[in-house]
Amino acid sequence: MEARDHDLKKELSATLQARGELGPEYESALIDSFLEKVEQRLDSTMDRQVRRHLAEQQVTAARDPRSARPPSAAGPAPGFGERFGFGVVSLVLAVPLSAIGVVNAGIEGLVVAWMGIVGVNAVHAARNGGLFRQRQRRAASDWQD
Repeated sequence: MEARDHDLKKELSATLQARGELGPEYESALIDSFLEKVEQRLDSTMDRQVRRHLAEQQVTAARDPRSARPPSAAGPAPGFGERFGFGVVSLVLAVPLSAIGVVNAGIEGLVVAWMGIVGVNAVHAARNGGLFRQRQRRAASDWQD
């Protein structure tokens, strides 16, 4: 994964260098190109995670058929995969958002971009009941079997 992060950093550096050489009239095309590469990276990462999660569910269901029961009417608690995936997506998107913010507005743009990233993650955590409640649900479900 570090090699892919390095490749993405190289792409960002190349995009910023090209913007400096070509000027602001090509900025939107360069940003679109870079974001397309980030989107492809996200798609491949999420696809790999979904396949891994499905394989884990199949193995779990094969070992213990009781674990394959449908979720409760209240809805399932978000699993590690969902939280991890959201975190990965946030961090991967932080790279281009930070670059765009710095290029267009300097340090203020960087601060605004990161405030948005933190805000989205805070709302996501609050919507899912936070870490403390998830631990309580997990502990309570251990006694139900």
